[in-house]
Amino acid sequence: MALFPAVLLLLWASTIPETHGNKPNFVLFMADDLGIGEVGCYGNNTLRTPNIDRLAREGVRLTHHIAAASLCTPSRAAFLTGRYPIRSGMTGHEGGYLVLMWSAVSGGLPTNETTFAKILQEQGYTTGIIGKWHLGVNCRSKNDFCYHPLNHGFDYFYGLTYTLINDCEESMPSEIHVPFRAKLQFYAQLFAMTLLTAMVSKRMGLLPVSWKVLVIFACFVVLYFTYWFAAYAFLRYWNCFLMRDFEITEQPMDLETTAGKMVNEAKSFISRNKEGPFLLFVSFLHIHSPHSTTEKFRGKSKHERYGDNIEEMDWMIGEILGAIDQEGLVNNTLTYFTSDHGAHLEGMNSKSQGFNGIYRGGKGIGGLEGAIRVPGIFRWPGVFPANTIIDEPTSLMDIYTTVIKLGGGKLPEDRIIDGKDLVPLMQGLDSVSPHDFMFHYCTDQLHTVRWYQKSNHTVWKVHYMSPKFTPEGAGACYGTKFCSCSGNGVILHDPPLLYNLSGDPSEKNPLPHDVGPYQEVVQEIEQAVAMHKISLHPVPQQLYKFNNMWDPRLQPCCGTFPLCWCQKE
Repeated sequence: MALFPAVLLLLWASTIPETHGNKPNFVLFMADDLGIGEVGCYGNNTLRTPNIDRLAREGVRLTHHIAAASLCTPSRAAFLTGRYPIRSGMTGHEGGYLVLMWSAVSGGLPTNETTFAKILQEQGYTTGIIGKWHLGVNCRSKNDFCYHPLNHGFDYFYGLTYTLINDCEESMPSEIHVPFRAKLQFYAQLFAMTLLTAMVSKRMGLLPVSWKVLVIFACFVVLYFTYWFAAYAFLRYWNCFLMRDFEITEQPMDLETTAGKMVNEAKSFISRNKEGPFLLFVSFLHIHSPHSTTEKFRGKSKHERYGDNIEEMDWMIGEILGAIDQEGLVNNTLTYFTSDHGAHLEGMNSKSQGFNGIYRGGKGIGGLEGAIRVPGIFRWPGVFPANTIIDEPTSLMDIYTTVIKLGGGKLPEDRIIDGKDLVPLMQGLDSVSPHDFMFHYCTDQLHTVRWYQKSNHTVWKVHYMSPKFTPEGAGACYGTKFCSCSGNGVILHDPPLLYNLSGDPSEKNPLPHDVGPYQEVVQEIEQAVAMHKISLHPVPQQLYKFNNMWDPRLQPCCGTFPLCWCQKE
């Protein structure tokens, strides 16, 4: 009798549509900074997300879906490569930057990393990405494009190579390096006064330094300040631009029209490649600040600009789903929706702060659930069951292994792949997650570890350190834009804190150190951490120091540098 359900499941699995030689199309949606508590099918009743909710009704909704990092650049690197970002050098470093900070830096997703797009490309797929990249552009010159999407397995790119920031909208206050810029201005004034004093003293014979030394010193300092003031003066032009393939089409970009252009580009890609197979990665600029929304959606939600932006993104998803419907591709297209990490809690005001439901923390806040637990929805009619909820631990990195196997490709054998194949779980052939342990970093610091103890279906989570919230007792670092990951900005837990996520998903009640399963669980996790650390190898750090400083030699420009502006469409 026990064989009967298994036979039924195998028969069901055999119904995969016979198209493109059993190769489905893939449409992957990724929101930017969307919290799990901001979507209707995940419990929100104040925002309208009918198209995302439709995907959930027609597919599988994951409720324990985890990002590999709590910030854009490392999370997206892990998504595309199926590997923890620390393996590819795509983590930030305390005292430095947490993500790629300019479009013109020499760091980026290493060229020896293999994305799922590259492997599917080899299997005959046409691959495209529309929207945000944020994984680098150039290495050594402004035209080498070594980190560009087209050199990482994509056939087509339309979008923003950097990320959306307040500086992209003229009416918004700047958000890039605000404290540093204030110091820069102060020291520039101090230098001017010092130089004037030195010149007067020299003229009066009171300064025993030659004019030559004084002039050389002044020139070096002036060059330093010119470098930084130029970088900030042209922020909107040098970072906020759109590209089609290798060509800049708008510099700076027009935020009022960007959403519509992205929708049209996605529709056009689907129409051009409807004979398939194709992979389309729609990487939304929504809902990252400054929450720019077209007039059609402005003032329509209950949460002002923030909510308007979410509802506009949902409309964009609906338009793209409509194109899939119109081309008759629904049954042979796997559609996936997620966010790169949790919502940002430290918005510039209360109306721009995100919501992560019952989970503590948010964007950039280490390994807390609100920082890394994200929506995860799969739809593939006839293959994955409809209106199904799965509460097993899964990861954004699993997309890598899942789409490669479904697309007929082979996983790289020369490196560790951390993502798992989710098809058996989606189809009901497996009832438990393929994951045992998940390691959660804040920059290059291991903050938390998750262990799925399958013998009793319990998910444990150890915290080795956690951020110091400001003000004390708050749920985020409202005194700064992001929490710290190490040093004086964190609390070290020795012994570590242990939570039973299965019974306490909000991480409110750590287990006592001296009772229950504490010792056994922590010991099991520490053994896994030791094995994990052995698997790590030194790699070039892409987000550290000079790899993540603005370099004018690498600046993409559609005019004559520094006058970079154009409107080609």
